Amino acid sequence: MFRFLVRRVIGALVILLIISAVTFMLFYAIPRDPARMACGKVCTKDLLEQVRVNLGIADPLPVQYWHWLEGIFVGRDYGGLGNCNAPCLGFSFTNREPVLGTIMDRMPTTLSLALGASVFFLLIGVGTGMIAAVKQGKAADKIASSFSLIGSSLQIYFVGYIAMYFLVQQLGILEQPSYTPFTDDPAAWAGGLLLPWLTLSIIFTANYTRMTRSQLVEQLSEDYVRTARAKGLSRRSVFFRFAWRGAMGPIVTIFGIDLGTLIGGAIITESVFSLQGIGKLAVTAVEANDLPMLLAVTLVASGAIVFFNIIVDAVYAFIDPRIRLA
Repeated sequence: MFRFLVRRVIGALVILLIISAVTFMLFYAIPRDPARMACGKVCTKDLLEQVRVNLGIADPLPVQYWHWLEGIFVGRDYGGLGNCNAPCLGFSFTNREPVLGTIMDRMPTTLSLALGASVFFLLIGVGTGMIAAVKQGKAADKIASSFSLIGSSLQIYFVGYIAMYFLVQQLGILEQPSYTPFTDDPAAWAGGLLLPWLTLSIIFTANYTRMTRSQLVEQLSEDYVRTARAKGLSRRSVFFRFAWRGAMGPIVTIFGIDLGTLIGGAIITESVFSLQGIGKLAVTAVEANDLPMLLAVTLVASGAIVFFNIIVDAVYAFIDPRIRLA
């Protein structure tokens, strides 16, 4: 297991290195001058030249990338902009602050949104799929399958605005979405994020219901499950000890991808509900042509997805003993 994890971590670092290089080249190779974007509205010729020197834009593109990569490990001095301690991902063109600090300020909002929503859609989706598999062909199965089909066709920007209009503005059942730190007021934290959690649950639950049902139906027809029944084991024991564990592999896979994507920034969700998280920060960076911020957000989002893929691979062996990590 340890050797497997070491290899996966090394592979993940290589992937992140490639992603950062490609992203850096694309962002800094655009026709617009990054120095002029960083200089601001009141920008003289001398000031523009000074900004270009501070950012190292006068160097060839590979050299610029090396300096940026070096700053992650040892920090970097940006001259008039200031010194950026390691890990340094650059200075924002918009607020002239280190981008990593801004990302860390927004991270609690995104983490709260992602983790809370994942608890909702995982419990509801897997639970509904289990009921549908056990009641295969009956009314409960047909109802669950119908709701799953409807949910998979909906989009967050549609459900979110409809839910806010009826549940917040018209009926006043839920609070206007907002973020309050959990340590300040746990009740306000949950109340402000409840609507986004429910909205994401409607969208994501459909996939987990369909996946759980199909996997359980397949597992319940396997030879080893029939053998367990023939030995006289109870229906509950056969379901949870054999069929359920065998069906959880694909569920864990899509959950790891979904959770990594949400933590990397739920751009549409945060934009719909005006939550100031990583996704909203990426949108703001695009609108302001803030290349260092956009590059850093892309790297953080990629890192979250790669990290949770490693966790998923490690969990596989514990869920299904038939799987051996090589």
